Order: sequence, then C-alpha cells, then structure tokens
Amino acid sequence: MSKKVLIISTSLRGGSNSDILARECERGAKEAGNEVELLSLKGKEIRFCIGCLSCQNTGVCVLKDDVADIMAKVKEAEVLVFATPIYYYEMSGQMKTLLDRLNPLYSADYKFRDIYMIATAAEDAEGAFEKAYNGLQGWVDCFEHAELKGIVTGPGIDDANTASAHTTVMDKAYALGKSL
Repeated sequence: MSKKVLIISTSLRGGSNSDILARECERGAKEAGNEVELLSLKGKEIRFCIGCLSCQNTGVCVLKDDVADIMAKVKEAEVLVFATPIYYYEMSGQMKTLLDRLNPLYSADYKFRDIYMIATAAEDAEGAFEKAYNGLQGWVDCFEHAELKGIVTGPGIDDANTASAHTTVMDKAYALGKSL
C-alpha cells in the first residue's frame, strides 16, 4: 500500500552528506511506489519558538515564517524521515528549532505514525548518534500515535559531497526508503 512520505533534510550546508542520504532514501521510497516529497530547510525562514503556548489553544503559531507551510506537510504525511548532520553529538540546530515549532501539531489530527532519522557525522563511532536520536525520541514521545522506528547512520563522513562514496551507508538509506 502506497504511503505519503515526507523526508526533511535539515542541513544548510552545500553538498550536505545527510542530504545525499536523504535523496537516496527518497529514491528507494519512490521505487517502492510511495508518494514522496523531499523538503530541504535550506533557504527557509524558521524563527525560534518564543514559548507563548498560544498554539495550544489555537492550533496555529503566532510567528509568521515558512514553518506554517512545512507544518501542513508534516501533518498530512504518514511517514516522516528527518535527515540531519550531527553537530557536537546532537541534531542540527535547524532540526531542533523546527521540532520546537511543530508544537501546534500536538493536539491536531496529524497523520504521521512512523518516524525515522538519517544522520551523518564526522565522528567515526556509532555512539555519536545517540543524543540526536534520543532528542528526536523526546519529540516523538509527545505524539501518542507516532513511533520512532529507526535510524540510518553514516559515521566517519565529514567532507562535503562524500557520502555517495560510502556505499554501505547509501545502500542502507536506499533500503530504508524501499521499506517505508
């Protein structure tokens, strides 16, 4: 059965390795027959949450930027894949800021159920991804119908535009897409 998949690439770097893996996941998901959109945060205006919590009552954020359009896509997707570089053993700041701003979805009739992470790091150790994955788990825990289902990690990938040379990781990103 075809699913509506949204892949969000959170890196702002040109030649982003996490973006390369996100595109490989997209290729697998499309080949599996899913309706897939890859959305990049590059060039998007995403302001910081101001913690006013008015969205808890209105379902709408008071800040006017690109998040409203992104949120509409997140709300309608059945599967979410977040692709992020690892900075100081954590997800990118852009990803964390976006997660904070998706607070209006908490009480909404969201469709997403399965959530995944794709991450690359210069650090060549699997442990480099734990804090970022746990951070995403904290967000997912706030959505009772959603579940964090897995991660594709790319350790030891540091220079821009080099992820495609890491065939094992590319294969894992493609396989993730095919399995969605």
